[in-house]
Amino acid sequence: MKTDDFFVITINRELGSGGRTVGEQLAKRLEVPFYDKVLIQQLKKKYGLNTDEIERLKGQKHNWWAEFKRSIRMMPNYVAPKIVPDYSSMPDFLITDDIFKAETEILKGIAADGSCVIAGRSGFFIFRDHPNHLSILIQASMKHRIERVMQKQNISAEEAKAIIEEVDEGRENYVRKYTGSSRYDTRNYDLVINADNHSEDEIVEMIIHYMKLPLSKIIF
Repeated sequence: MKTDDFFVITINRELGSGGRTVGEQLAKRLEVPFYDKVLIQQLKKKYGLNTDEIERLKGQKHNWWAEFKRSIRMMPNYVAPKIVPDYSSMPDFLITDDIFKAETEILKGIAADGSCVIAGRSGFFIFRDHPNHLSILIQASMKHRIERVMQKQNISAEEAKAIIEEVDEGRENYVRKYTGSSRYDTRNYDLVINADNHSEDEIVEMIIHYMKLPLSKIIF
C-alpha cells in the first residue's frame, strides 16, 4: 500500500469486536481523520447534505468536499461535530436509497480530499475501485463480543447477545441490499483479523505491519 499517496482504509467490524476503537487508534497513529456512520449522519443532518445538494456542490467544484469544508469553517460559530459513539443514530435498516447515495458521495468526497480511515458504511464496496484502498474485516467469537458489549453498556449477557444478534441481522441486510454481497464474504477484504486474544493496540500494529509489506510478499 502506498502511504505517500492519498489512501483510504475501510474497516468493517462485528459489534463487540473492538473494530471501531481500532479504527480510531489506527487513524491517530497514521495522523489522518477517522469517520464512521455517526459522523456522516451528523454532517448530513446538520448541513442538509442530500443528493440534490451534493450534485449542486459537485457541479460548482471538482473537489466539492474540500470546498464544502472550507465553506462551513467560515460559518459563524462553527463547531465541528464530535466523533463520539451515539447509539441513537439511524439504524442501518432505516437507510433509504437516497440516504445511501448521499452517504456514498460524502465518503467519496472525503477520500478524494485526503487519506482517511472509515469504519463501516459498506466501505469495501464503495471504494472497490479506489487505486489505494485497504479493506479490513475485524471479527471475534460470540463470547468475546458478548463480554465486551456487557462491559461497554453495563448490561447482562442475555441483553448483550440480543443486541448483537439484532445488529448483525440489520448490518447484513443493509450490506446485501446495497452491495449484493455478504459482509461475511472474506473475498471483499484484503485483511481479516480475529480480535480474540488481541488488544486493540496489537491489532493496530498488525495493520500497520501489513501496510508496510511489499506487494510481492502478500499472498492472496
